[in-house]
Amino acid sequence: MKKKIYLIRHGETEFNRLHIVQGSGVDSSLNDIGKRQGRAFYNCYKDIDFQLVMTSNLKRTSETVADFIDSKIPWEKYPEINEMGWGVHEGKSGEPWMKAEYERVSSAWNSGDFSARMEEGESAEELANRLSKFVDILRNRPEERILICSHGRSISALMCLLKEIPLTEMKQFKTHNTALYIGYFDGERFEFEVESDRAHLDLNQGDF
Repeated sequence: MKKKIYLIRHGETEFNRLHIVQGSGVDSSLNDIGKRQGRAFYNCYKDIDFQLVMTSNLKRTSETVADFIDSKIPWEKYPEINEMGWGVHEGKSGEPWMKAEYERVSSAWNSGDFSARMEEGESAEELANRLSKFVDILRNRPEERILICSHGRSISALMCLLKEIPLTEMKQFKTHNTALYIGYFDGERFEFEVESDRAHLDLNQGDF
């Protein structure tokens, strides 16, 4: 049987709402909207017989899938899928100098220079290297249905690795809070049937 993975971004935090950079250095919790987003996802997918929940080390991911964890599904944390390190930008709102720096680095990544980074931050190359370790772990897990909760930029890069496409394609993956990707692994390759789906939120529109 094919391995099936459900990959989602964490729910909203107050830092998200205020457009403050979190990265891997800010370990924030979900706000009320984020908690409702996590519950909406659980209500839609609680009947899937997940055999494993995998989250990053940052609590906003485990809080998003807390209902699955509380239902006694085995849970493991992996720092390899922590959010990208944004260096001196973490904990700050999007000031003009930050936006200019992000555009510079993003432009470099889009042109194939994956060594570019924010000051004291992580490069796309470094992010991909640690995510590659997670891909190897995922390939070798024996479970057939796995729920994974990670972060926006990490998911964009992870999707490139899983689909075996260049990191220049990170920008095509839309990672809104609790956006869902569903894929299969046949022992050789990952194929995705659902990308950036938020139907679970549409079913609960009055809550968001």
